[in-house]
Amino acid sequence: MPLNTLALYAFVRVLLVGVFLISTAGAGFSQADFYKGKTIKIIRGGGPGGSGEFQTRALMKFLEKYIPGQPKLMLEYIEGAAGRKATNVIYSSTRPDGLTIGSIGAGLVVGPILGLPGSAYDLDKLIYLGSTDSGDPYVFYTKASVGLDTLEKLRAASGLRLGAHSVGHPVYVTARFVAYLLNLKEPKFVTGFTGPEIYLAITRGELDAHATGAARFVVENREWIEKKLVNFHTTLTVPKGRHHPSFAHLPELGSFAKSERERKLLDMFRAFQYPRWPYIFPPGTPKERVQVIREAMRKAFADPNFPGEFNKLMGDDPAPLGGEELERAIKELPRDHEVVELYKKLAGADPFPAR
Repeated sequence: MPLNTLALYAFVRVLLVGVFLISTAGAGFSQADFYKGKTIKIIRGGGPGGSGEFQTRALMKFLEKYIPGQPKLMLEYIEGAAGRKATNVIYSSTRPDGLTIGSIGAGLVVGPILGLPGSAYDLDKLIYLGSTDSGDPYVFYTKASVGLDTLEKLRAASGLRLGAHSVGHPVYVTARFVAYLLNLKEPKFVTGFTGPEIYLAITRGELDAHATGAARFVVENREWIEKKLVNFHTTLTVPKGRHHPSFAHLPELGSFAKSERERKLLDMFRAFQYPRWPYIFPPGTPKERVQVIREAMRKAFADPNFPGEFNKLMGDDPAPLGGEELERAIKELPRDHEVVELYKKLAGADPFPAR
């Protein structure tokens, strides 16, 4: 090959490599720069107050710091169907441009698997960004003035009013599990509350009992504990064996299960609760923007000040999941038909099946 041809060939190669590097850097810069001067809306699947809002606010402070371009973050609430209404909006009505993030609770994963009403989305098509926590133990209590300070008295009582947000909400489901496994007599499940409203209803004597996240309860109602205004009866560890230190002395709900099917029922609940606070994008969001937000979440979770902020608002340390890990957890959720059918009966409003 002539010398001038070799020189030309080498020049073209250098030119092509340069063009490639410039275009790649430009693409990376354009994705990083996309969020500059913009506002990201976070849709919280629930009302103001309670764990859902507080864990979101704990994350927002750090997420804003680590998204390139440092866009502003704003919070919007969509209540209904344990977060499924908000998920429907994100899935079907939200532009997939990377400017709307869903902050949903564990009700996100339960709805489609159980076929609950208002679950008009495909779990496998949503895009998962991360979760601030993985599991949260629950505790069941009654108001002390009701006088049920032992399990025997609890089981002998009739018509207890148990408060919850909505049918299918984890708080509702936990209360149903407690009533079923402890053989409570004619319990009444009263829905339509936000978290703070449940506490007000208990104070006013409109409710007798409640199942809720243990860590947040300690933060919000420490005075109730110190003044013995409530009696605690059982805890449901999530993940299995993870007790809140304040309630480690209580019997675990699984100890009241009579069969392998009932034990699998609680294991399914724990699996549903493992991706505790999923953050999502709608299907079709550009992969580059997904990666930008996933990376920002990883950095937010790794920030040395994040655990302290989370603990201050939630009463417990975070156990976050990255986007890829959350996606894998969703795909591996148990879907055993027999257990699903029992779960559906208990998570809904039907009469309890025979044990």
